[in-house]
Amino acid sequence: MDARAIIAVLRRGETPSEDQLRWFAQGLADNTVSDAQAGAFAMAVCLRGLGPEGRRALTLAMRDSGEVLSWDLDGPVLDKHSTGGVGDCVSLLLAPALAECGAYVPMISGRGLGHTGGTLDKMEAIPGVTTQVPQDRLVQIMSEAGCAIVSATAQIAPADRRLYAIRDVTSTVESLDLITASILSKKLAASPDGLVLDVKVGSGAFMKTIDEARALALSLSETANAAGCKTSAVITDMNQPLASALGNALEVAEVMKVLTGEVAGPLAEITAVLGGMLLADAGMVKSEQEGTKKIAEALSSGHMAERFGRMIAAVGGPLEFVENWRRVLPEANVIHEVTAKQSGFVTAIDGEALGLAVVRLGGGRMVESDQVDPSVGLSGLVRLGQKVEVGTPLAMIHAAREDAASTAESVLRTAITIAPEAQSVPDLIHERIS
Repeated sequence: MDARAIIAVLRRGETPSEDQLRWFAQGLADNTVSDAQAGAFAMAVCLRGLGPEGRRALTLAMRDSGEVLSWDLDGPVLDKHSTGGVGDCVSLLLAPALAECGAYVPMISGRGLGHTGGTLDKMEAIPGVTTQVPQDRLVQIMSEAGCAIVSATAQIAPADRRLYAIRDVTSTVESLDLITASILSKKLAASPDGLVLDVKVGSGAFMKTIDEARALALSLSETANAAGCKTSAVITDMNQPLASALGNALEVAEVMKVLTGEVAGPLAEITAVLGGMLLADAGMVKSEQEGTKKIAEALSSGHMAERFGRMIAAVGGPLEFVENWRRVLPEANVIHEVTAKQSGFVTAIDGEALGLAVVRLGGGRMVESDQVDPSVGLSGLVRLGQKVEVGTPLAMIHAAREDAASTAESVLRTAITIAPEAQSVPDLIHERIS
């Protein structure tokens, strides 16, 4: 086989065979395929498409280009993937919740992308935590804590790592086939027995319309199920940040407030829904409703905080983080309150603008080499539908410098719309896709 012949098949609008896609994925991993050929392949897929069978074959080929984990555990291995949003720290709650219910959760996660925060960056906001864990240590952590949130090693889906970089510079990121293969090749390399997909839609999501979100949810769930992994999907609202805080340490603080019973709200609700779907798919409960109730009870019991603490300690964090989190998490030098200049109701929140404001504060990366400041961000954000008066706090800005806080305030005021009349607030859960 050779790359040119496979690219020619795609150019003609045909689907390469499973063997051809496997050969190409291996060529991406071992550099047999050149950058030019990888770019031509990505563009051909973007323009011509692969279809369901080709999408499944490419996903499995990219998964098998590297190491595929195996487990010998006394419970199901479960996992979750979110397509990205702002204030979305559900993974930090869901992993210990599932472990508390008897599942094992080796969650391979990612870093911030564009305006969205990264789960690994949130974990590493906790002093001492390292998310780079070798496989033998990950196996140990499963027996110690039942869950871990870690980064993919260089041996996990190396074909995807190479192709992703090529897509980024060839304007082929938006291909549904390539997005699906990229996400699932890494997730399936962890060999989960069940997977739930949280596909976001709205101002703070990559998918702005319900049709776009539905197409991605169907592509991901159908491909994962065809690959042999029991998978369900849910489309959830991202027309406002999920948590009332954006920024790595600030979102960890929100997680701790949920774990200790201080707050509940949308974070706890979505965690319970996603967990309920996974427990039902794994046969650990009779229905999604029963599973949702079981996760909700785990969240409110207080036992999950101890489980979360064990996970944090297992990846290098403080041994008594749960008891001391308010003192341990880093704090910004400048904390600035932004208040409303008019009365009315909050009718729109531009989540993408807020996410980018946090990135510019230093809470994300403008370029790959940027260092993330875990302490900066926004907290105490108003919610859609909330009534405000002149002087009502809209948010607290956490910044390294006064000038950075001032710039963020300008963005914040533009991103939050206050109108005389209230408008309906979108449901948190839009659709379930089994």
